[in-house]
Amino acid sequence: MFQPEDILYEDNHLLVVNKHCGDLVQPDPSGESALEDQIKAFIKKRDAKPGEVFLGVVHRIDRPVSGAVLFAKTSKALVRLNEMIRSGAIRKTYWALVEHCPDPVEGELRHWLLRDGRTNRSRASDTPKPDAKEARLRYRTLGASDNYTLVEVQLLTGRHHQIRAQLARIGCPIRGDLKYGARRSNRNGGISLHSRSLEFDHPVRREPVAVTAPVPADDNLWAFFARQNL
Repeated sequence: MFQPEDILYEDNHLLVVNKHCGDLVQPDPSGESALEDQIKAFIKKRDAKPGEVFLGVVHRIDRPVSGAVLFAKTSKALVRLNEMIRSGAIRKTYWALVEHCPDPVEGELRHWLLRDGRTNRSRASDTPKPDAKEARLRYRTLGASDNYTLVEVQLLTGRHHQIRAQLARIGCPIRGDLKYGARRSNRNGGISLHSRSLEFDHPVRREPVAVTAPVPADDNLWAFFARQNL
């Protein structure tokens, strides 16, 4: 559930929140409470707003993923941020704890992803397939423990389960991600993929904005890797 201390950045036009693993960004057919509604309710009460609160979802991250999520507080910001997302003007960086070390330790991955709506899974292919979408990302290895490796990922395209599917394709499934081949689940039911930072030019003021999301505080392995990469 959203807490006020989860706010990483806020001004009149923008809000960035550090999402907890398991939280929904937007309402879905399950009817469960989602960040979008929780934040609206918080702003309405905090700012004593008499009418509806405007809050636009700029991008989403999967429910089992944690980290920085960007919202627009004005329609002007939402229109401009949506265009920035489409043009790749928002730099999104993720941290992933993976099984096995990538070989090579840094590089660019290019696959074609085909989404299976029945299983809610994407299959990555090394060659083009009918109806498959090209997926690209850059990665570099930041460190390793006895059993896991910390990989930093910069998304170059935005596809369904892209990071999860592409890292699994090279033999490096994300810790806890049973859907993509991890050996065991995480205690909290999530996966060790974290939206680490967002960098972009402010859609109204045109000033650089850079926001970094602290890793989950209740996970000792995340804490270990965060200390190594201060």
